[in-house]
This record gives sequence, structure tokens and C-alpha cells, in this order.
Amino acid sequence: MTAERVVIIGNGMAAARLVEEIGRRDPEGRRTALTVLGAEHVPAYNRVLLPALCAGTLREDDLALGPAGGPPPGADVRLGTEAVLIDRGRRVVTTHDGDQVAYDQAVLATGATAVRPGVTGLDGPGVTVLRTLGDARRLGVLARAARRRGLPIAVLGGGVLGLETARALAAGGLIVTVVHPAAHLMNRQLDTGAGRILADALRRTGVRLRLGSAVVRWDGAGPPHERRLHLADGTVHPCAGLVLATGSRPRTRLARECGLAADEYGVRVDDTLTTSDPAIRALGDCAHHPGAPGGLVQPAWDQAAVLAGLLTATDPGTRYRGTAAVTRLKATGIDLTCLGEARREPGDADDTAHEVIRLEDPARERYAKLVLRGDTVTGAIMLGVPDAAAGLVQLYTRGAPAPADRLALLLGRALPPEAAGGGPAALPDYAVVCRCNTVTKSALRGAWHAGAKSPAELIRATRATTGCGGCRADVEKTAAWLAETDPAPGVAVPDLDHEREGAVQP
Repeated sequence: MTAERVVIIGNGMAAARLVEEIGRRDPEGRRTALTVLGAEHVPAYNRVLLPALCAGTLREDDLALGPAGGPPPGADVRLGTEAVLIDRGRRVVTTHDGDQVAYDQAVLATGATAVRPGVTGLDGPGVTVLRTLGDARRLGVLARAARRRGLPIAVLGGGVLGLETARALAAGGLIVTVVHPAAHLMNRQLDTGAGRILADALRRTGVRLRLGSAVVRWDGAGPPHERRLHLADGTVHPCAGLVLATGSRPRTRLARECGLAADEYGVRVDDTLTTSDPAIRALGDCAHHPGAPGGLVQPAWDQAAVLAGLLTATDPGTRYRGTAAVTRLKATGIDLTCLGEARREPGDADDTAHEVIRLEDPARERYAKLVLRGDTVTGAIMLGVPDAAAGLVQLYTRGAPAPADRLALLLGRALPPEAAGGGPAALPDYAVVCRCNTVTKSALRGAWHAGAKSPAELIRATRATTGCGGCRADVEKTAAWLAETDPAPGVAVPDLDHEREGAVQP
């Protein structure tokens, strides 16, 4: 068998997962000859965890991605190598240094780039986005300068990334103000009620908020103590630095220049992740599939598994059918999960097919909303109710029928068996234990059988708990269950609290 030449353009999270999935299906590299072209000079890392890096709860090494044993045999991973041209006729990719790499199949995994609003001064000093490791390092410099002088940092954007960044900086002792042009936070995922309670929760953690405010100018030319943020209402805010968290757009330049079909949402792909050229695939943030929700990493994970099966011909019939939209805010002290069409309201567009149930407990910073069509969960907002969130995620992602007692479901008292006290034994293998890093029960079990015989070793092997840390107890329970059902001779499962050396702190 002649190995097919596969060139992966990009070395971010989607590319790293694809390489890992290919290696799992083709461990000896007989089916595929991989070349990975990564523009950054560092190995692949988890961008989702960059706010935790800024908070100091993770080190740069903790963000590393890829299989423990490295890429498959013969794989050529080129760091600091940017693809600048695709010649579809010759099936050749040209790099920035003039090298030409031939392919049988090319994969676009170019990701997305941060959006910079057209506001005066935002291209000047004291401003950063948070998309790359370099951005995180730049933010670290700004944060240290602000901390020394007791000055605030401003975050422009009250979406998921903006709030995670603001909470991380505040946890590090900084004065942080979030400036958001909409009337409530996370307005793409939350309704007004949930946004109001989330704002109260963030203020409790020390994050300041300016909602319904637009930025008109940034004066950052001087030293940190002279920098100013000007808002449309005429107010002026001293800030040592400004973080832009105002969205992203797919990187499609290479695709457009070589004539591939693309739109504002990315390079168009079908269920086989094939573009308008049958020799070029795409996945992750740069790809546009109608079933893939934007701004989430889970679609890239799902697409990588499908594409690996196709490229290695180990599963030629597999198809990508879409990913359920599950958004979780990874902010210390706040438990928020959003599912699907959570902003739907009774009577929307004369819609009588949906049922909407809502509970509010502002004094305790809790909000629960459930949207159903028949007995199918189509959306939910779960703020401060983690037990209910666990069950609803299982129902939503599986499309399982919801219990008739809707109120009990919102309170976390009517959950599917795998989420209601059945413990790890009741969970199906596909159940996600750590959603931040998409670690399933099956992955934990696999790591256990590979020699990770304690909670801390499972963490090191799978990176579970290294996002928001909310799954820590579940990982401990899974380790205890594995020890009971498949104990290693003479090995006891220690308490994670007493096994700190080398473990990643959530």
C-alpha cells in the first residue's frame, strides 16, 4: 500500500486533533504520509485555556496538545512555516520560504483571526487580542504593568472570551472593567434575565461592567498611567491596557485565492468535509458546515474524527452530521451552561410548537430556562444550577426524551440515569466528563488501561480538569470506579488533594 500524501495547513487545535486521530487509526504511518505546516513557532496548544494561563493557574507547558507519544511515524511537522499559495492544478502547497510540498489530499485548518473594531487608536500600543500564545504573553506584560501601578485593565466585549479573560485577570488581583455595547452580557447566548443575573455574579467576583457602552477612541501612545479609553457617553476611563474580545472571522485567504467556494462563515464543506475541490478538505473554525455552531471547539473535535476515518480509509462511510451547540462559561466561581436555541421566548414569530419554562432566583444568582419542542430539549440556560445542567446536556446532546415533570428537570431532580446518581458505571462511554477538553469516559478508561492509575495521572494523560476545573470531582469518582473494577495490583487511588506534585491545578 502506498501512503497517501496529506498536507495539513495549520497547526492549531483542529489540526492537532486531526493528527492525533490519524495516528490512532494509522499508528505505523502506512496509510498516510503527513506534513503539517504551522505558521506559529511553537507546537500546537489549547487556545481555550489562554485565559487560565493569564490568571496564572496554568503554565504554558500545560496547554500543549497532541498525543503523548508525538505524531505518527514519518509525520513532518514544520513549525514557523506559513503556507502562502495552493496550486490546485499541480496539487502543490508553497510555503513562505519558497518550499513546495506536493499532496494527494490537502486539509485547511487555518482557524480564525480576531476581529479588531474600526475604532481610533486600537491599532496602537497598549492593545491586544487573546487568540495566540503571543497575545497571552503580551497581555501578561500589560497586566504586570497595571498591577504595579494599581491601574485597571479594560476588556472590550462581553461575550464568552471577554468574560473568561476578565474573570481570570480579576482573579489575579487586577482591577478589570468589561465594556460591552449590548444591554446585557453574552447577548448571543443569553436572554435578558440570565444576562442580568450573570452581571450580578461577575460584579460579586470583582469585575466591573459598563453595559450598553460603545468605545469611540483609545489613547494609548503614552506610558500606562496616561492611557485613556473614551466611551460614546463622554466618559473617559484610565486603563493601563485594553483587551479586544470582539469576535473572530475565519481565515479563508488561501482558499479564496485558489478559487475554493467560501463565504463569511468559512470555506464551504459537505458532510465529508470536502471543499469545492475534491482534493482539499477543511475543518475547524475556517470551515463552514451548516451543522457546525461557530466559536466552539467541539465541532473541530467531531470533524477531526470523521476526517481521520476518511483520510486513512479506516472508516470510508463516516460522515459529519453536525454538532450540538453547548456553550460553557469557564470562569471561576460561576457555573453557566447554554444549550441550543436558549433565547427563544413564548410566542416568538407566532411559534406555538415550543414550550418555555423559566425559574429565577436573583438573590442566589441562579437562573434556569428550558426550551422544548414536544419532549425534546432544544435549548436551555443553566446559571448556578450545575446538577440540572449535567442532566440537560445529556438529554440535549443525545436527543433523548425529557421527563414529563419539567420543574423537577429544571431543579436537577429528574435526570437521565447516567446523570442522576448512577455514578461513572452508569455513564455511556461517549459521555463527556470534561467538556473544556472534550475528555470522555472512554478516554479516561483508555488512559487508565495505558497506565494512568491515579487521578493526577489521568489529568496528565488527558488534561481533564485543566479548563474550568468543574469536572474535578467527576474525574476523582471515575478513578475510584476504575480502581474498583480494574485495580492495578498493590495500587490504591489517592485523594487528589494529597497528590499535588506534578498535577495541574484547576
